[in-house]
Amino acid sequence: MHAFLPAEGCTEFLVDEFRRASIGVQVVENTPLVWAEALPSPALLAFARQALPDAQRLSAASINGWADAMIESLLTNLSDDDPWHLHLWPAYGEGRAGSHRCGLIREAFLERLKKRRRVRLRQQQSGLAPECALLQAVLTAPDSGGLAVTSRVRRHELRALVSDFLAGEIPHAEDKAAPSRAFAKVVEAELRLGHRIQRGQTCVDLGASPGSWSYVGLQRGARVIALDRSPLREDLMQHPKLVFHQGDAFKFKPEQPVDWLICDIIAAPQRSMDLLVEWLTEGQMGAFIVTIKFKGSDEYALLDQLKQQCPALCAEFRLTRLCANKNEVTAFGVRAR
Repeated sequence: MHAFLPAEGCTEFLVDEFRRASIGVQVVENTPLVWAEALPSPALLAFARQALPDAQRLSAASINGWADAMIESLLTNLSDDDPWHLHLWPAYGEGRAGSHRCGLIREAFLERLKKRRRVRLRQQQSGLAPECALLQAVLTAPDSGGLAVTSRVRRHELRALVSDFLAGEIPHAEDKAAPSRAFAKVVEAELRLGHRIQRGQTCVDLGASPGSWSYVGLQRGARVIALDRSPLREDLMQHPKLVFHQGDAFKFKPEQPVDWLICDIIAAPQRSMDLLVEWLTEGQMGAFIVTIKFKGSDEYALLDQLKQQCPALCAEFRLTRLCANKNEVTAFGVRAR
């Protein structure tokens, strides 16, 4: 079985994603994890925050029981000199009780590792590097949860599902100088993709007003072509690296391919999805971040179109309910060359 942590408030929508893909799922009452019989193909889930592939369900009443199970999982799934990194977190209750228990489990786990001198288990302390395997342990109650070890090769294969971030969570970026909080969606998408707007690049920002996404590009030293029926904030309109076009963003085409398409336009989901596929098919950009906005949940199934169309057009493709999203899903990635 494979365990998945849904985005906040999205358990039923994640279950629907699996059922549309004809994959059986189990939801254990009073726990946040969704357990699936298979992985989706392509490996994309809009409403999953984190994935634990090939996970085992764990019942361990004691701190030491958890620690022993984690070590056994490492020994079973990795060779002695494979580097690995640990993600351990609580997914139950509120307050500090769960975090305290996880801290005790971590201490017991590391103490047991020291005693196994014959085993050269190399924990990476500085962070989750590409060459690392990932040991994930999530407590859904004090005495139960899920446990998974994902090799570096498997991590790369499932990089659109298995987040590099603990529990798949990224705190909202803060910048009081931005025109609105919407800029945080760009920052989060870049972090998840491992690819960001750079100095000297060119971005097209569709539906740009009041200018939060353009603001990110300009702050990075990029040239920004902004499209909207309304102007951006005055200081952005005067920026020497901003070119503003007033009009219908859906009708705009750049004179030559640009480095980034960024789009947070308020539009029907199908229009935004069609725009993204059109730009990808025509090779109009190198990378992209596009928000798909919804009214209610009736049209979430439309996202399956992007799952089928975009991976073949992209070197990297993600489709995710970002932490910074509201009733939205963000498509982001790098176009195939």
